[in-house]
Formats: sequence, C-alpha cells, structure tokens
Amino acid sequence: MVAFIIRRLIQSLFVMFFVALVSFSMFQFIGDPVNQMVGVETSLKERAELRERLGLNDPIPVQFFNYITDAVQGDFGISYQQKRPVSQMLVERLPATLELSLISALFSLLVGIPMGVYTGLNRNGFLAKCFLTISLIGISLPTFLIGILLIFFFSVTLANLQPISIFGLFMLDPKIFQLPSFGRGTVVDLGWWTTGLLTVDGLKALIMPSITLGLFQLTLIMRLVRSEMLEVLRTDYIKFARARGLRNRAVNFGHALKNTMVPVITITGLQVGSIIAFAIITETVFQWPGMGQMFLQAVTNVDIPIMAAYLMLIAFFFVVINLIVDMLYYVVDPRLRIDTGKGSGHG
Repeated sequence: MVAFIIRRLIQSLFVMFFVALVSFSMFQFIGDPVNQMVGVETSLKERAELRERLGLNDPIPVQFFNYITDAVQGDFGISYQQKRPVSQMLVERLPATLELSLISALFSLLVGIPMGVYTGLNRNGFLAKCFLTISLIGISLPTFLIGILLIFFFSVTLANLQPISIFGLFMLDPKIFQLPSFGRGTVVDLGWWTTGLLTVDGLKALIMPSITLGLFQLTLIMRLVRSEMLEVLRTDYIKFARARGLRNRAVNFGHALKNTMVPVITITGLQVGSIIAFAIITETVFQWPGMGQMFLQAVTNVDIPIMAAYLMLIAFFFVVINLIVDMLYYVVDPRLRIDTGKGSGHG
C-alpha cells in the first residue's frame, strides 16, 4: 500500500511540474507583463525598474525556479488589472466554486446511482424507460441551455403566474417555487470560509446552478451503473448466489451492486474534477461569484497571473482527486492488493 501511494505521488509531482511549465510559458508568450501593469504615461526608467523588481531580467531557468518556489508557498503574483495578490482573490472565490461543485457532485451521486440500479434491475419497466429518456436529454443538451431553460421556468415563468385553486380547497401561489436567477444569495462568513448552506436564500440560489452543473454527470453515472449492473447480473457467481437461495435484495445489493462500484468510483472521481474545472459555464450563466467567472474575466483582460494560477489550482484538484480515487480503487478491488503483494514478493 505504501509503495503504491509513493508511486502515485511521484507521478502526481511530474504532472504538476508539467502544468507549472505550461502556466509559466504563458508569461513568456502572451504579451509583456510590464505593459499590462503600467499605463502609457509610465517612463522607460520606471518600466526598467519594474522589470528588475519582477525578476524579468533573470535567465528563464531562474525565473521558472522562482515561479515554482512561489507557487508552492501559495504566491501567484499580483493581478494585472485588479492590482491585488492573486492568492487572495482565489481564496475569496474558492468557497463559492467548491460549494457549488460539491453539491453538484452529491446531487449526481445520490440521484444517479439509484436511477442506474433501478434501470438495471427493471430495464423493461415504464419508469426505467422514462429515466433513460431523461438521461438522453441531459447528456444531449448543452449546459448553458439547461441553465437558461431553468431560469426561464423557475425565475421568469413562475413569477408571472397567478395563484391556482387546488380542488377548491386552497389557493397555491406558484411564486413560492420561484428561484433566484443569479448570484449566491445570502451567505454566512465563517472567517476563512463563506457558505450559503446556512441561509434560506443561499440554499435556494444553489438549486438551479447545482442541477445545471450536475445533470450531465448524473446521466453518465446512471448509464454506467446500469450497464455494470446488467453485466454483473449475467455472471456465474450471481447465478450461483441465486441457486443458493439468497434473496433478491441480498443478491442485487450485497453482490451485484458492490461489484459495480469499482468503475463507478473511478468515473465519479474524474467527474468531480471535471465539475470543478468546467463550472465556468454554469458560473457565467448564473453570475455565480466563483473562480470560473473570475477566470473568464481574466481571459477577457489578458490577466495572465490569474489565468496561470487557475490552471495550477485546477491541476492540483485533479491530481488530489485522482490520488484519492486510486487509493479507493486499491481498497475496493482486492486484485490490486494481490498483484502488489506478488510484485513485492518477487522483489
């Protein structure tokens, strides 16, 4: 187990080194940092002093070493446009993105896995066909279109509907189901973290963005679980379990579902990283104050320190998540432990 983790850590370091090299290259090939930071009225002498202070006159290998050293310490430089430390800006935006991504991932798992199990066990049922139709829509429609449709219905349409009489017993106002179309709602400042999970406005503001961001991953997880369940249910050991007189619940959930979790863990881990990385579109549609929106603004303004820092941070999330997935894969799949044991025995 220790050797397995060490190998993965070494691979992760190589990945981060390559990403650091790519992000550092942005400073060399996308404009002059000095021209981005000063105005046209700045003298040549002031420009030269700023270039010297930033270390731009040093050899490229020295600049790259300093860049990596600062990045490891959490220092990503100063934003060209905002004139603020990039690390401070990331800390301010990070809670919004992580909160949205985690809620979306939980939504995908908690809904996708039961739907996949149900459609696998009842593949010819009417409800299973409805689930498959929903998954087809979710995997086909672009993310931004899903967000716009949700905004149109829950924010615009419901706001214009009049109260409806329910069987003449009471009046139902559709506006109680209305959701905010933009922003994060009311958040609570916990000092080092801001969250909207502790307020009603914050929870309502999370609903549409999290569904929009998690719907594509939900369909992938549902279809993966369904296909794995169908495959596992055809295996011999499931037939033997049924022949032993085990109940369907024990066979389906104790044996079949357990053996579908290995690929599900892998895909889920990769999808969590994708959710964080590709939250840009959702944050733009809903004006969500996260890192993705900040990155798009940085691209528009050619703010290279923010772009490079975002690239490094997303790569770090991917590396950490993949490392966790590899460890879970090692725990869940006993074949890996057997293969590792054989390898160490030959050594």
